[in-house]
Amino acid sequence: MGPVDLHLHSTASDGKFTPEEVVAKAAALGLRYIALTDHDSVDGIGPAVKAAKAFPRLTFIPGVEVSTDVPEGEIHILGYFVDYHSKELADTLKRFRNSREIRARRMVDKLRKLGIAIDWPRVREIAGEGAIGRPHIAQAMLEKAYIGNFKEAFEKYIGRDGPAYVEREKMTPAEAVELVLRSGGLPVLAHPFTVIDPERWVAILKRAGMVGIEAYYKDNTPENTAATLEMADRFGLIVTGGTDFHGIENAGEVMIGGVDVPVAAARRLIAMANKKPLR
Repeated sequence: MGPVDLHLHSTASDGKFTPEEVVAKAAALGLRYIALTDHDSVDGIGPAVKAAKAFPRLTFIPGVEVSTDVPEGEIHILGYFVDYHSKELADTLKRFRNSREIRARRMVDKLRKLGIAIDWPRVREIAGEGAIGRPHIAQAMLEKAYIGNFKEAFEKYIGRDGPAYVEREKMTPAEAVELVLRSGGLPVLAHPFTVIDPERWVAILKRAGMVGIEAYYKDNTPENTAATLEMADRFGLIVTGGTDFHGIENAGEVMIGGVDVPVAAARRLIAMANKKPLR
């Protein structure tokens, strides 16, 4: 179990555990540095900050994961040390969360036409107060035994090439970087190998103001990690890492701290945040 996890989700988006529970679990596992990075939401940061005060050995970093979209895959931008009281950030993320709900409803309709009859109220119930996402739809499918596991839901139905996939409103990757910067945060490219030709995007986003890249990630092969570290060095980027923990599919999901992220990565991120704002 590693001491650093800079990519965690809670019920403020599509995770299973509340922000307070995520913090407590990380502390119980002996982690020293964590970041809450909910999808298009900073609603969990306040509760997490309060919860972290009970664990003096744990350093909590406020964050967010902003969803963007490009034709050749998905690009997500992690924003660390964002001003989670920023009205612009809150308003922008709220608009995206609303678009998530519209998208989810359309996916449920498409699934019904495919003979997969899951109930919208149940999907909404699974999401709770958080930003609704595809994992909530997958959970509803799993409950009715339409699928055997979460991966099957994405591969067969609700993944990008699936028959029930629906696009939603998103900003461009560069716009997401700029939003994080305007919110006083440090923009970092999440899981770069979810897009074709990641090096091209690293170059583009570096010019937009991106400062880091997620080199240590649950799905990375050793080759992916080595390639990411090489890109970081070449483009002058800091590196981060984490599990992308949601807690929804316990069997097979990497637990909090389950990715070996160097302590130096967290410390360099904090050191950069302590310098003058990049806005």
